[in-house]
Amino acid sequence: MTDNPPRVVSGEHVGPVDASVLPRFAGPATFARLPRIDEVSDVDVAVVGVPFDAGVSYRPGARFGPAHVRESSRLLRPYNPALDVEPFGRQQVADAGDIAANPFSLDEAIGQIENGARHLLERSHRLLTIGGDHTIALPLLRAVAAKHGPVAVVHFDAHLDTWDTYFGAAYTHGTPFRRASEEGLIDRSGCLHVGIRGPLYSSSDLTDDVELGFQIVHAREMEDIGTRGVVERIRERVGDRPVYVSVDIDVLDPAFAPGTGTPESGGLLSRELLAILRSFAALNLVGADIVEVAPAYDHAEITGIAASHAAYELLSAMALREDS
Repeated sequence: MTDNPPRVVSGEHVGPVDASVLPRFAGPATFARLPRIDEVSDVDVAVVGVPFDAGVSYRPGARFGPAHVRESSRLLRPYNPALDVEPFGRQQVADAGDIAANPFSLDEAIGQIENGARHLLERSHRLLTIGGDHTIALPLLRAVAAKHGPVAVVHFDAHLDTWDTYFGAAYTHGTPFRRASEEGLIDRSGCLHVGIRGPLYSSSDLTDDVELGFQIVHAREMEDIGTRGVVERIRERVGDRPVYVSVDIDVLDPAFAPGTGTPESGGLLSRELLAILRSFAALNLVGADIVEVAPAYDHAEITGIAASHAAYELLSAMALREDS
């Protein structure tokens, strides 16, 4: 019954399994029950998992994030009324499975992730990557920059992730954007963090961050400027540059995303994050990731559902940009 499940098809684009025919709790375990990449020809966006968390400094478990987010995506539907778009109908989205990475060697894993991403970008116009910890953003940016040149980065996170090292290691989930800036992968005139909050190691963390090319929209500013103000700040900063979006799920308050490795109180609401992501239809999105979902600390799929909906809004924004 599930070998060739009935699907929602729009023109040449093969979409998710038809939930009116096959129950959502059955069928393929792909993201949103979309086809696998080997089941379609041309691919506009490949959804790929990176089950890797050897770069974490606190709670482990994000290696199980891709499977958890896929499971949490079963309730997603083909039409997005907030943006009036069918994200799986205007573009071919397919699940590319996982990029396997060595859990015992950070250096080797980073190379494997970069090579896997480069290979997929030969087949797909864009990647939407589900992590995994935030270490994976560096090799993903290497692959994206190889295709598009230095990109503007819009980084949603409670933390800066521009620190220099943990325990003498240059590559961790707290260092990807420092390394990316040092390697010339990002456009230092067009990057910013959204949702930063909580204690820092020193005031120099902020001055170093500026030198690396980032502006900050602090979580505490949400009360004053709201989502519209954040959207305006982002658009003003990135302009028409190619944009890479990196969403650490801990940008959300732990009430909305308990399943993560380094939770910080006082974060964004799910509604606020999704509203901001919807605005990205106006940006030149070239890729995105959603990271740090650690299902061992989740319950009732709260975090997984938030992550899957964030992915859905990013795919919707990409569809509108593709259609414009």
